[in-house]
Amino acid sequence: MAKENEDGGKPVERRGRLTVVLALATLISAFGSSFQYGYNVAVVNSPSVFMKQFYNTTYMGRYGRPMEDSFLTLLWSFSVSMYPLGGFFGSLMVAPLVNKLGRKGTLLFNNIFSIVPAVMMGVSEIAKSYEIIIVARVIVGICAGLSSNVVPMYLGELSPKNLRGALGVVPQLFITVGILSAQVLGIRNILGNSTGWPLMLGLTGIPAVIELVLLPFFPESPRYMLIQKGDEKTAKKALQRLRGWENVEEELEEMRLEEQSERAEGRLSVLSLLSQRSLRWQLVSIIIMNMGQQLSGVNAIYYYADSIYATAGVKENDIQYVTVGTGAVNVFMTIAAATVLNSKFVFTSVTWMPYISIACVIIYVIGHAIGPSPIPYVVTTEMFRQSARPAAFMVAGSVHWLSNFTVGLIFPFLETGLGPYSFIIFSVICLVTLVYIWLVVPETKSKTFLEICQMFAKRNKVELKLDIFILHYTCQTHFKPPPSSVTF
Repeated sequence: MAKENEDGGKPVERRGRLTVVLALATLISAFGSSFQYGYNVAVVNSPSVFMKQFYNTTYMGRYGRPMEDSFLTLLWSFSVSMYPLGGFFGSLMVAPLVNKLGRKGTLLFNNIFSIVPAVMMGVSEIAKSYEIIIVARVIVGICAGLSSNVVPMYLGELSPKNLRGALGVVPQLFITVGILSAQVLGIRNILGNSTGWPLMLGLTGIPAVIELVLLPFFPESPRYMLIQKGDEKTAKKALQRLRGWENVEEELEEMRLEEQSERAEGRLSVLSLLSQRSLRWQLVSIIIMNMGQQLSGVNAIYYYADSIYATAGVKENDIQYVTVGTGAVNVFMTIAAATVLNSKFVFTSVTWMPYISIACVIIYVIGHAIGPSPIPYVVTTEMFRQSARPAAFMVAGSVHWLSNFTVGLIFPFLETGLGPYSFIIFSVICLVTLVYIWLVVPETKSKTFLEICQMFAKRNKVELKLDIFILHYTCQTHFKPPPSSVTF
């Protein structure tokens, strides 16, 4: 990774570049996994009217009477919120699976949790069972819970440090593309109708099949192979493919230092992670950022967009196109902002208020898409080293999906009770999260994992003075007897 200057002076670091192998590994893993996360967030929104009709018709066929409105609302809330609940269960599986199967191996295994529920949802109408949809939403949620944590981990460990932030945003980009795809397919003239919605739900299995076929041709995480498996030969070959040059010794040396530390300290479980003083602020930071990300209310827009726009006074026939427009803006995010949704409930006589409401939602989505949405995954990769990273993603993912589940379950009732004031609660949460990040979270751009670890030492009140040769010794300090070249 380093080369001599022409005058024989100090070596100049070679900056990592985006090779074909790295680019394709990023695109395939993000499309096969992250795309599905976004797609299944929005897929039930547009056809919700027809799915509710199916629920009611099925219920009437069984019991000879229509379903009560309150029970239908509850059943639909469960249909939506079972997806993030499955995501929570998937997050609990992250640490054991990535340690056992590796990052790439976990992504390949995870496709089971996409293909099976895709088939289930596709045949639900033929089977005359809305219970199949609810169970399938839990299973595909497990897929999303795993992929939302494992893809950023995998890409973070494949990437050179100067590209880690940029590639870390790619999964979020594919999540937004997945959302947009579901919104486009949800247009009434495409699949968002009484006959097309089962196929629309079942299409989620296609990206999984593509990933299952193509991802095996790409390398496993070099850090996983060297640090956790002790296979330096495979790690070196993977690095050479990913970097596009033969001399990867400097990057391997950094991994060896970390591997020596891992050997001395052992792999951290969730319980030991929670008790580590030297990781206290890192842990608090990822918890707050993931709560802020989900409790900002952005998924309420994706889950219940049609309902929100109807409440805001948008004409019924225009809602589907406004929803697609929101998804398109989310993909092409350019500015940051967050605002409270206005509603015709407040200004019933103001004819232009629906347009203000649409603009507010779009700005709200843009603000979320360029910061709160992708950054928590990136910094979770950066703030924790190899031994703690799986457990950290497990904690972060659990908080993420529990918060998502809460929003998905309670928003219909929140909207009924508070009407136009529902989003005021979310705006306060956004403000609190902003203040915390501004005051506590450091800039990590172009820093190695070990350098970032040092940055948190002062805030964690762990006094460290490290010889560069043994930098690995004290980032997650257990205060084992250090070599003589380390001073505390």
